[in-house]
Amino acid sequence: MSPAPFYLAGERLLLDPSGALFWPARRLLAVADLHLEKGSHFAARGGRFLPPYDTRETLARLAPLLRRYRPARLVALGDSFHDAEGHARLAPADAALLRRLLDGADVVWVLGNHDPVAPEGLPGQAVAEWREGPIAFRHIGGATTPEVSGHFHPRATAPTRCGGVTRPCFVADARRVLLPAFGAYTGGLDARDPAIAALFPRGARLFLLGRDRLYSLPAPPAPRRPATGATGTALP
Repeated sequence: MSPAPFYLAGERLLLDPSGALFWPARRLLAVADLHLEKGSHFAARGGRFLPPYDTRETLARLAPLLRRYRPARLVALGDSFHDAEGHARLAPADAALLRRLLDGADVVWVLGNHDPVAPEGLPGQAVAEWREGPIAFRHIGGATTPEVSGHFHPRATAPTRCGGVTRPCFVADARRVLLPAFGAYTGGLDARDPAIAALFPRGARLFLLGRDRLYSLPAPPAPRRPATGATGTALP
């Protein structure tokens, strides 16, 4: 795979085609929105059935990243489990595999809206946000930057001769990098959606995930909505 270099706060980061981010100078690997045990979450609630293989598939994607980059620190940017009890539903084999994968790295669990408590029985520390040098790592993008975040599961469509191809993507500018969801069972939100566009008022670069490389596209600034008065006319 060929990661794409990107500079944030003067630091060289690598955007990996898997959807992970690696910071070579700090030997830090960040992934967002694993949503482990999403399938068992819906099964336990008696809702729609999802094949119970999401955790194993997600860990199978994480394993080669850890072998390739050998990070000193792994930062999981929130929603690592689909709910607060997800860690307790791990199959024994998956729990053992996860512990083996995490062995040797300093693990940071950034808490998310789906998993607001620390996962029990797993190595690492749980924090509301993590600061490393000049960069903040948090689940949801905030007012202070520079930052790396997740939560929105961004995706975008690249035009092709057959119409278009929609893929998960990074969204990045000089102030922040928004990671795509890493989990196997995760949907996506269009990078043009106002919730994402509001974080990038001056536009951004999109890095769509390909099989072994990233595809870069511009994301223009979101159009500004004119303020309106009681009569619906635009205010000066």
